[in-house]
Amino acid sequence: MKAVLDHIGIAVDDLAAALAFYTDALGLEVDATEEVPSQGVRAHFVRVGSASLELLEATTEESPIRRFVSRRGAGIHHITLRVDDLAATLARLKAQGVRLVDEAPREGAEGALVAFVHPASAHGVLVELKQERSASRGHHAR
Repeated sequence: MKAVLDHIGIAVDDLAAALAFYTDALGLEVDATEEVPSQGVRAHFVRVGSASLELLEATTEESPIRRFVSRRGAGIHHITLRVDDLAATLARLKAQGVRLVDEAPREGAEGALVAFVHPASAHGVLVELKQERSASRGHHAR
């Protein structure tokens, strides 16, 4: 399995302050913003070289991001690794006894297929695996 860093998800509790830091202080630009209603989240992608930061703000009280921020505060929520064949990667991980949050790919941001590896199997880190659906590798194209 060859994996490439796609993005790092950062849960924020004050979007305006987070955007001010990443855009004003660091000079980065928001590349794309996307609503993910199934997760009660709005994702703001900030390009950093060949990867991105995904600033995540909760849009509902039931959002996993709202729960994360209320328990742990703002900060790194997950890392995302891009793989070519998500279903095969999940099957291989399951066969190795890796604990999965998602045993099958599901719809994620940017029209990609995603699945999460449980932090218990990834040394305390929530790992998102992502497979882009389009043949185009144009990251965050809108």
